[in-house]
Amino acid sequence: MALSREQMAQRVAREMQDGFYVNLGIGIPTLVANYIPEGMEVMLQSENGLLGMGPFPTEETIDADMINAGKQTVTARIGASIFSSAESFAMIRGGHVDLTVLGAFEVDVEGNIASWMIPGKLVKGMGGAMDLVAGADNIIVIMTHASKDGESKLLSKCSLPLTGAGCIKRVLTDLAYLEIQDGAFILKERAPGVSVEEIVAKTAGKLIVPDHVPEMQFAAQ
Repeated sequence: MALSREQMAQRVAREMQDGFYVNLGIGIPTLVANYIPEGMEVMLQSENGLLGMGPFPTEETIDADMINAGKQTVTARIGASIFSSAESFAMIRGGHVDLTVLGAFEVDVEGNIASWMIPGKLVKGMGGAMDLVAGADNIIVIMTHASKDGESKLLSKCSLPLTGAGCIKRVLTDLAYLEIQDGAFILKERAPGVSVEEIVAKTAGKLIVPDHVPEMQFAAQ
């Protein structure tokens, strides 16, 4: 069974480390804020000028003026700082973000990412995505494994305009957790109930499958 958006966010949240400064991209990555392990000190950064985002607000705590880069309302934790987007991008470009979590349309075996444009569709621009992939060494892409038409998004070569080249090392999809090394995807974990055969069938790029691929574990809800 494919992972839900919430389970994908939970799995990525396990990659956090105490003291990390983390940028969460638009879409599913924003949900990671709700699953930071208890007791762990992580500062979430948004490129519109907020360091210290908390979980999404409840109806009682919502503030229409407190938003992230995707214009979603967010909360600010104790110790948060608000500043200009210029200062925020100086943090990103200066390599001061420890982990970046991004969505994507496509990723390929060379670690290239396409995340900002589908030809023929109206786009406002690349936004901060290019700065994020250029300024961070530690990036996790979180995305669906295949399109709604069943076409793989894990490719031998991206077909869409690139956001960044050779910058992605880890991918979490609704079917699997994979690492990218030496021109191949390496299958590290699979979603509960998802077979290796299904992952192989839906991965267009070169895929290395170890002898044992464990299932991801999630606490009972």
